[in-house]
Amino acid sequence: MNMRDRVIFILLFAALAAGCGNRNGVEQFKALPFPDTAPPGMMTDGNDIAEYMAVNYWNGITDPSRAYPSDSLLVSGVLKEDVEQKFADWTMILEMVSPETADKAVGRLYDRAAACERKDTSSNVFETFTSLAYKYLYDPNSPLRNEDHYHSYVRRLASFEGIPPEMKGKYEFDARMTGMNRTGTVAADFRFSDKSGRMNTLHGIKAPLTLLFFSNPGCEACMNIIQVLKGDQKISVMISQGRLAVLNIYIDEDLQAWREYMPIYPEEWYNGFDPDLVIRTDNLYNVRAIPSLYLLDSDKRVIMKDAPENKVFNYLNNL
Repeated sequence: MNMRDRVIFILLFAALAAGCGNRNGVEQFKALPFPDTAPPGMMTDGNDIAEYMAVNYWNGITDPSRAYPSDSLLVSGVLKEDVEQKFADWTMILEMVSPETADKAVGRLYDRAAACERKDTSSNVFETFTSLAYKYLYDPNSPLRNEDHYHSYVRRLASFEGIPPEMKGKYEFDARMTGMNRTGTVAADFRFSDKSGRMNTLHGIKAPLTLLFFSNPGCEACMNIIQVLKGDQKISVMISQGRLAVLNIYIDEDLQAWREYMPIYPEEWYNGFDPDLVIRTDNLYNVRAIPSLYLLDSDKRVIMKDAPENKVFNYLNNL
C-alpha cells in the first residue's frame, strides 16, 4: 500500500468508525460530527497529502471562533470519544511524515489549542488536547508513544502563561527529559560492567546497529522481548553476523537478582549493569518504565527512542 492509499485508508476507516456503534443515549446532546479536513483536490502525491493532513488535521475543531458546547462529554460540540479516536488516527499520520513536518504539525495543534484557551477559558479544547498528547504520545503504556512528538508539545506547554503554577515545574521537567537523546542525535555514552567485572562503554560497541535494551530481571514484558529477539530468524542472523549488537543493560541496584537471571540472557549479547548508577541519577536517559528500547546507528545516533517493541521489530525485519 503506497503513502496516498495509507492516508486515505486511515481517513476512511476513521469516518466509518465514527458513524458506527451505540452512543448510549448521548444523542440528546446533539453532538456535531468531527469537522474533517480534506486535502486540496489537485493534490495527488501521497507524501504531500500526508504532510497536509498532519499539519491541518485540527483546523476545524481548534478554530478559536468556533462557539459550541464543551462539557464532560463534548469538545467544542464534538463527542470526546470521537475527538480521541481522531487523535489516535492523527498520530499514525505523524509517523508517515518527516520529523520536521511532525514538529510543525504538533506545534500548530498546540498553538491553535492555546489560542482557544486564551479566547475562552471555559473551553476545554486546550485541556483535552493536553491530556490526549500525554496519553497517546508520552504514557509509557501507549503503543503509539513518541517522545519526540510529545517534546514538540510539552516544550511549548511549559512556557504557556495559562498553566497552573503547580504544573509549570512538571512540564518544564518533562520538556527537559524528552529533549534528551532525541532522534537523530548521538545517544549519551555511559560505561557498564559485565558479570565478570569487565568494563565497556556504549560508544565502544562497534556494529552497524545497536539495540539498547533497558531491562530488569523477572520483568515479564522484558522476557517477551528476549523471546522475540531470540526467536526471530532475521534478527538472530543480524546478531550472529555482527550487523546488530544488543546491549542489555540493568540500571538498578539488586545485582544478586541480576546475576541469578544471567542464564536467561543470550551470551552473544552485551549484558551489563550500570556500576555508577548514573543513568538514572544523572538523568542520562529518560527511562520511565522497563522495558525500554533505543535503536542506534553505527555512530550511535538515535534511530528510535523508547519505541514500542513491535515498531522496532518491524523496522529490523524490513531492512
